Amino acid sequence: MIENLETLVMLSKTGTMLEAGTQLKVSQSAVSKRIAALEHYYDRKLIERQGRRVVLTPHGQRLVERVTPLISELRHVFLEDNTLRQGKIILGVSEAILASWGPRLFARVRAELPEIELEFHSQRSPVLLDRLRSGEYMVGLCTGSEDADTDLVSEVVRLEPMVILPSGLSELDYSPGMPLSVITIESRSGAWRSIEEDMKRLNLTRATSLESFFTVAQMAIAGFGHALVPAGVARTLGVKEASMVRLDHLGMNRPVRFVARKSMFTQQLVQSFYRSLQTHIAAV
Repeated sequence: MIENLETLVMLSKTGTMLEAGTQLKVSQSAVSKRIAALEHYYDRKLIERQGRRVVLTPHGQRLVERVTPLISELRHVFLEDNTLRQGKIILGVSEAILASWGPRLFARVRAELPEIELEFHSQRSPVLLDRLRSGEYMVGLCTGSEDADTDLVSEVVRLEPMVILPSGLSELDYSPGMPLSVITIESRSGAWRSIEEDMKRLNLTRATSLESFFTVAQMAIAGFGHALVPAGVARTLGVKEASMVRLDHLGMNRPVRFVARKSMFTQQLVQSFYRSLQTHIAAV
């Protein structure tokens, strides 16, 4: 029954059987069978099809609203009672971090704390935070302003410099405050809220946006325009320091945050992991 209810909650978030199955790592047919079982049990229609998408009926919506907090608590209890006892941390990491300097950081932490098993999940920061709240992840390393997540413990562990990549990596005559149009991350990203005001202050305007800093950087390298990206992304793609226009001395940084539910943050295993992460993050 629990997995059927979890499926309905996921379907309410994704809107399609295919995406719900992808997120739950089951087939589209399994999603359909689970929803059918719920509808049979409650003797109510819980979903309606609108073309390729699925929407909840009023009965389905009320059920999701009631069971979501319960499912979250059940996951949280499982993590505390079982996963922590096994010495395991289920960790959500922002995609841009795990694709750049993150693995080097976690390798150092693992070397210091070999008794801790790390299970990694890569997500965009807003999705990561949702899954942290729902009890799917124990802790997270993500980007963006900590002010938006008052229900979580949120500690800034690094300010990653933002850089401008000139179009085609050609020489760029840039002075602070000079009007400049750049490609950068889209508004739903966690990082956007933390850089938006600084962009206005430095007279940078967003020409267009993409869903990944790596694609933003690649577009600049190929000559499709100037780009605003984290320094770690640029370095991972092999861009030389001389080709970057650094903005950290102007206060343009991307905050990197360690986040956890308040009850999870106080656990000894999580505290050990957090202290080790703080120790090694500057080295990467």
